[in-house]
Amino acid sequence: YRNGIREVDLVDYDTRNLKLAAAFHYRLDNKTELVFASNFGYGTTVYQGDNRYSLKDLMFFQNRLEWRKKDKFFIRAYATNEDAGNTYDAYFTALKMQEAVFSDRAWQAAYESNWPISRTDAQNMPGWPTANRNTERDLWNQQYEEFLLLNVDALSDAHQIARGAANSGGLGELIPGTPMFDSLFNHYTTTTFADGGTRFFDRSALYHIHGEYKWDFPEQRINLTVGGNGRIYAPNSNGSIFSDTAGIRITNNEYGVYAGATKKLLGELLSLNATVRMDKNQNFGYYFSPAFSLVYNLNNVTSLRISTSSAIRNPTLQDQFLYYNVGRAILLGNLNGKDSLVPVENVTEYLGKSQADRQNHVWEYYDVAPVRPERVQTVEGGFRTTLFKNLFLDANYYFSWYRDFIGFNIGAEIDFDLTQPLPLQGVQVYRVAANAIDRVTTQGFSLGYNYYFWDKYTFNGNYSWNRLNSQSDDPIIPAFNTPEHKFNVGISGSELEFSIGEFKLPKMGFAVNYRWIEGFIFEGSPQFTGAIDTYDMVDAQISILLPKWNSVLKLGGNNILNNMAFQVYGGPRVGRLMYVSWLWDLKK
Repeated sequence: YRNGIREVDLVDYDTRNLKLAAAFHYRLDNKTELVFASNFGYGTTVYQGDNRYSLKDLMFFQNRLEWRKKDKFFIRAYATNEDAGNTYDAYFTALKMQEAVFSDRAWQAAYESNWPISRTDAQNMPGWPTANRNTERDLWNQQYEEFLLLNVDALSDAHQIARGAANSGGLGELIPGTPMFDSLFNHYTTTTFADGGTRFFDRSALYHIHGEYKWDFPEQRINLTVGGNGRIYAPNSNGSIFSDTAGIRITNNEYGVYAGATKKLLGELLSLNATVRMDKNQNFGYYFSPAFSLVYNLNNVTSLRISTSSAIRNPTLQDQFLYYNVGRAILLGNLNGKDSLVPVENVTEYLGKSQADRQNHVWEYYDVAPVRPERVQTVEGGFRTTLFKNLFLDANYYFSWYRDFIGFNIGAEIDFDLTQPLPLQGVQVYRVAANAIDRVTTQGFSLGYNYYFWDKYTFNGNYSWNRLNSQSDDPIIPAFNTPEHKFNVGISGSELEFSIGEFKLPKMGFAVNYRWIEGFIFEGSPQFTGAIDTYDMVDAQISILLPKWNSVLKLGGNNILNNMAFQVYGGPRVGRLMYVSWLWDLKK
């Protein structure tokens, strides 16, 4: 209930983005070439992740070298480097500033000392419980709830008095624009996490190499493909993001190899494909992922497809090495496991008990096993066809089984000492990367269509249904973050010709699309988990062909009706985005 600091006073909402790219191609012959490409990105914006971040002066560099021959082979290597610049955690900055001026403990003490209703006053108010709190706990709780409802106005007034007094204590200088505010803000946002601030230090790098070769055997109607890749992660956050403090250097290496074959049967009617891949990360074992698919062409316009596949997802660097304090909890990677946690609800239950009942409280300790790779098996089927020469349909259904689904487990580490008058000395909440104990399944269906009419017009749309099936007591938080139902419908036209009298207008095109997204539960960090309401929007675009200038001019917008909606929990409402684009074809 204490006053916070408005986000607008902590971040720069202006978004600035600069991207530069250059590529040099050298042909060794008609089909083989060498490529050197370089990309640079620089920007400032506000980002919604585990917390609210001000990404300030962020930079990315990527350089790629590739030798390739079309439809035959390639070998490419690239390096990606990043620099967090002056990026900082806006939410944690607010907490740090408040704590520096007036701590939460001091605020609580001020609130309690200014509560205007004494215990004697409360016992004389209508509806005070008559049951014995120690021997008739359930009845007392019921009567207490009735007491609160009966005296809601008086208690609300008392709360406002205590809250107002507590919020005024020590916070008079914490006003945007004052020397105290500016001094604290500058101190924390320019000091790294390792030194007690909220600024990120991140100069991480990634090095990747990937090669592939293909063989064609026309007489046998067989195509073979083999390939492999390797990657080195070199995180460098100085304790801002990962557990790389006190001189600890983190590296993580992984590699994989794969092979696949495609066979044509019955002429071109039947196509069979089989692949297998092996992956190895330095912190985990060898994992094999086979896959098989079949495509059968019933005729020139209709085909059926079925497939079964398997895949693995290695825990990310954050799943393995994260150590990040978001203020109300610490987010942990889990390469080595975490023991002796208790459910947060178990702590809440303890705090709600009387002193006598607390002596008999049972702490529900549990351990979280080290995180391991996530495995998935998927069965998929679909068809594609054209009806009445102008209606194109594509439908697909999948069902996936996840083993060791990677999500989060939220628990608390307690400092409990029975020799102290108040045994619960401290509580630290953790969000720990963890695997699901039970098997998790997902399934989904999609249907898309295009209906062509009057030569230059198209009705289009698609619908998708996706569901996470997890009906168990597994404490894992899956962070599926996907609406169960969504669809869009639209109409478009291309190369349309209009005239005003004898004046002929340039050829034009247009597209209008309506999107509907069902509400869902967004699961992020502990303070950014909640419901996203159902929302919809309309997108539109007009394109004008300018043949004399070899150009296309596009005018359009996303969410043109400005339906302000939340798309992630804890993020801003997203409204209209308008744009103008001019494409100039130099080849002509």
